[in-house]
Amino acid sequence: MDWAGLMRVALIGLRLEPDAFWRLSPAELLFLMGKTGGSAPLNRARLDELAAAYPDAGQGE
Repeated sequence: MDWAGLMRVALIGLRLEPDAFWRLSPAELLFLMGKTGGSAPLNRARLDELAAAYPDAGQGE
């Protein structure tokens, strides 16, 4: 990882405080940098598919 480069973008470009930078996950930092990975946003149909594939354990208890 290019920590120096990421810190430069976060602290100078995004104007984050150092403690805020270190609390971010890599995914959150990439999101703030505008790098979404190219996948489509989650829509209702995909959410329904995921809910069917991974039901909540103990639902209704």
